[in-house]
Amino acid sequence: MTFLFAINPASGGKAKTDWEAGITDYFNNSPHTATLLHLNGETDEEALRQHLADLRPDRVVAVGGDGTIKFVAEQLLDTGIPLGVLPAGSANGMARELNIPPDVEKSLDIVVNGILKPIDVIVLNDNDICLHLSDIGLNAQMVRHYQQNNLRGMFGYLQSVLKVLRKRRLLRTSINRGDECIQRAALMVVLANARMYGTGAVINPDGDPSDGVFEVVVFRRLTIWEILKLFWRFRPFDPKNIEIFPATSVSIEMYRRAYFQVDGEYRGRVTKLDARIQPGALTMLLPPDTAPA
Repeated sequence: MTFLFAINPASGGKAKTDWEAGITDYFNNSPHTATLLHLNGETDEEALRQHLADLRPDRVVAVGGDGTIKFVAEQLLDTGIPLGVLPAGSANGMARELNIPPDVEKSLDIVVNGILKPIDVIVLNDNDICLHLSDIGLNAQMVRHYQQNNLRGMFGYLQSVLKVLRKRRLLRTSINRGDECIQRAALMVVLANARMYGTGAVINPDGDPSDGVFEVVVFRRLTIWEILKLFWRFRPFDPKNIEIFPATSVSIEMYRRAYFQVDGEYRGRVTKLDARIQPGALTMLLPPDTAPA
């Protein structure tokens, strides 16, 4: 088989030399071939499309975090080409969700020998997709601060938490699921195609990225302790402070502009968000013994 590895050198704020060396060593004595494409943040879309056309790879592998996975997935939607993951980012939420280990050799074993699994995507405003978690409000504001500072990893997240906590405000939202319209004041609203953030904080216990639905998670109240759970693995959130609504489509309106992020990438401030599920649009390579049902 032919493998194309799309490597984001800046993902997680760390050099990817260990991952590249691991890929090279793994394929040295293999009947398969591996091509490495280094992303540069400027001509990535054109370069990836050209490599897909020229190589016609059997499998494409994203080497990076959630943003890298999302970028590669956008080019593979509805193509049938399987997407593998080497979790080389700072949080690696999607990899954690899919039980892909952070070890180079073990994750490469899944890329080569894993099972194929159709995964849903959430289509946002008809011009973007979400594989993992998107949200408006508090966490999106944290993501904005995190991307603006120079400190990465958990210390960078903590610095962003402290900034946002001083300014947190409730959003007045209207959530239309078609058969009902829900009015809520919330600190944040999450569109969840999965169970947890990359830090391990479980916000949607019954989430499954391959069940044909997503969940709207409304955080009505959050203590400081619960906010910190967004960044470290503790118990699930208090169900008295959150509501979870399953949906296949939803339209959310805010009465003032709200911070918005998609799969860990800040998207700006919005007053309206439309979302719908696209079942099984992406084929991914997962561990054979831990794949979601």
